[in-house]
Amino acid sequence: MPADTKDILAHAEKLGQMLVDHPAVEKYKAAQKAIADDTDARSLMGDFNRMIEALARQEQQGLSITDAQRLSLEALQTKLASNIKVKAMNIAQMDFMDLLRKVSESWQKPLGGAMGGAAAESAARPGPQIVGA
Repeated sequence: MPADTKDILAHAEKLGQMLVDHPAVEKYKAAQKAIADDTDARSLMGDFNRMIEALARQEQQGLSITDAQRLSLEALQTKLASNIKVKAMNIAQMDFMDLLRKVSESWQKPLGGAMGGAAAESAARPGPQIVGA
């Protein structure tokens, strides 16, 4: 019996609820909270994000990044990399993304056989696809 859209969406929602309770997700949420609760870590992350945005705007305007700006960014990156809570969040984020990648590969695997390899890869990519050229 073919699956209908309602069943697929119900299973997807159940999967989402299962993911919420997964240790990798809980670890990632806890790491985010630890940074939010830590003034130094939060400040470092904010400074880094502001600097990245400013440099991106500068490059969009056709201006080069100066050596002083590059050194300032590197110093900030070093501070971030040495912050234990930022390290923990980066590890938790990698674990979370790895879990999502595995889930994605798992639902795509049966599609590969049903649709025939390249067609399944194409279907898994978002956006419009050009078929048969």
